Amino acid sequence: MTRPRNDNFLRALLKEPTDFTPVWLMRQAGRYLPEYCETRKRAGSFLQLCKSPAMACEVTLQPLARYNLDAAILFSDILTVPDAMGLGLYFSEGEGPKFERPLREEWAIRDLTVPDPYNHLRYVVDAVAEIRRALDNSVPLIGFSGSPYTLACYMVEGASSSDYRRVKTMLYDRPDLMHHILSVTADAVIAYLNAQIESGAQAVMIFDSWGGGLSAAAYQEFSLHYMQRIVAGLIKEKDGERIPSIVFTKGGGLWLESIADIGCDAIGLDWTIDIGEARWRVGDKVALQGNLDPNVLFASPDRIAAETRKVLDSYGSGDTGHVFNLGHGISQFTVPERVTALVDTVHDYSRIQRKK
Repeated sequence: MTRPRNDNFLRALLKEPTDFTPVWLMRQAGRYLPEYCETRKRAGSFLQLCKSPAMACEVTLQPLARYNLDAAILFSDILTVPDAMGLGLYFSEGEGPKFERPLREEWAIRDLTVPDPYNHLRYVVDAVAEIRRALDNSVPLIGFSGSPYTLACYMVEGASSSDYRRVKTMLYDRPDLMHHILSVTADAVIAYLNAQIESGAQAVMIFDSWGGGLSAAAYQEFSLHYMQRIVAGLIKEKDGERIPSIVFTKGGGLWLESIADIGCDAIGLDWTIDIGEARWRVGDKVALQGNLDPNVLFASPDRIAAETRKVLDSYGSGDTGHVFNLGHGISQFTVPERVTALVDTVHDYSRIQRKK
């Protein structure tokens, strides 16, 4: 395997020198793009869009056609794994994802098994391969999964929640059941991400969307421990090239040093922590990804450029170790043209920084 022609994203994750700071956006293929909305309409539903490799490939490439982004990310959903476990994923209009059979009974939890990604998640594996072919070695492709704790939140609650009362009750009252869910799910995520790597993903990211809502002790035991297990189980090299991993805990700024110790190559940051402080805390142990507030994109192009420069200045000197991103997913209400101001500023200003 040869690296993509633009391999700055991979080089940044591996802390190798880069020509400029690479940039991609969480949820970069999404409802803010009119072309995405048109493809989703043709698909009939979000789930049908995810389960069509051809359409998943189409929407994955759409933001790269508009913007000079430095990586593509597989278009899918974090809940494909529990769906493959038989929980019955469906989407209610305006209400988000739900499960027909959430984990409420002990027998159902004990019966949980690891799905075969080449069987139950074949549509994702096929999408990865199709996207890699379509990219034609232009930029790297990122594969991803939800973290075990984040997936467990949906699996136990049955939907999104304002307080995650059910899952936290189980966590404290029946930790044995929670650990069983997390253990099986961690094994499922390892198999899932490795299947994506085997099919062409050149980096992988673990989204721990709800880990930041845990206490410090609970985060270590019920979230970070299982992400460390996943990182240890990942394929580290494919066809002579390193496959870097990124771990992103939304609200995890308190625990950066602990996250840096689990063996991942990079930490994703939300917008609540200064990236310069984060760099000082983790040193050279990992690269950093982030971390502009997504709501900055509602501002004028000049303001967007100014706030983007602030993040780059805060990261500081050096020509490696930083992947620019938002601190969370891009909002569906973002005006597409605003993203151009962000991407262009990252590339232009980081080139100026390197000349100083």
